[in-house]
Amino acid sequence: MREIDLSRFNMRTDLIIDDFVNKDILSKINYRRTDISKDIVLEELEIDSSSAKLCGKMPGIYKNISFKDITDTTNFNKVNETFTNTLISFFNDINIKENDSVLVVGLGNIKSTPDALGPKTVEKIIVTHHILKLGSLENGYRDTSILIPGVTGTTGIETKDIISGVKEIVNPDFIIIIDALKTSKTSRINQTIQISNSGISPGSGVGNHRSPLTKDSLNIPVVSIGVPTIIDSVTIVIDTLNYILKKISYDKNNLNNPKNKMKISKDYEYYEKELTDKEKEKILGLIGTLDDDNLKRLLNEVLNPLDYNFMVTPKEIDFLIDKMSLLLSEGINKALHKIKRQN
Repeated sequence: MREIDLSRFNMRTDLIIDDFVNKDILSKINYRRTDISKDIVLEELEIDSSSAKLCGKMPGIYKNISFKDITDTTNFNKVNETFTNTLISFFNDINIKENDSVLVVGLGNIKSTPDALGPKTVEKIIVTHHILKLGSLENGYRDTSILIPGVTGTTGIETKDIISGVKEIVNPDFIIIIDALKTSKTSRINQTIQISNSGISPGSGVGNHRSPLTKDSLNIPVVSIGVPTIIDSVTIVIDTLNYILKKISYDKNNLNNPKNKMKISKDYEYYEKELTDKEKEKILGLIGTLDDDNLKRLLNEVLNPLDYNFMVTPKEIDFLIDKMSLLLSEGINKALHKIKRQN
């Protein structure tokens, strides 16, 4: 019988926090978690060269803001405030000064909604660089330029080359890059903002790797800001199987809970009491005996040859991208321009 070569399939994610879900690993690195509110969590990681090997990510500082919802005004304002404060703190961490000039770049394809986060965000950034040709800036505003380079498939030009060319003309002190990301956790879709100084690889979320945009490749500090907007079919299947097991385990241990008799409970989403291996096998057969890594690789073995491992995004993605781009642009404007933070 042929053995499946599981080593050929590795699930990739753009979120550093997806790769450090193991508590044993988190205890070995510089990790800090802050519960901003009931539904907003800030996780901060400093990755050195040795810990970077554990997750295949670049060394650097990572800050991840997780939240439940930004579709109503109250939640939007809370997440907006957290993002703004986190970005200001991040600037301080990497020694960005208040008078440093900046080039804000929006990666992605404006014609593809899940990939339009970068361009839609940059369109709302306060631009001031052109005013310097007429005189000085008002107190509180910094020298700010924007760029929407498009995608290589449309322009025929490597994104890094476009940014490098504009950088030589504008001569900013640092660059902010906004892009849509991919995650390996269904619960993080449009519910996580990652800020990092490790750089970014355009198109990596869909396996279309371009030249990396980093401090080394651009010769100035790079601040990347990303939100996961897509996920693949394999991840949805594995998360669904895990939620089935969580639901059964929760129901088994909370059968007489009065709260569950009054309404449909969602408490099983984060339920940690697992079923035994025998119980998992009884429910899912041999599939239930596989750990997450082997199950994901097996599903890739099944779906990839058929081209059924689709990239998926929520049905309300148009609305979510509009809300998220507004949130990011407001936060960036407040972090960049001191006068806006005082109002």
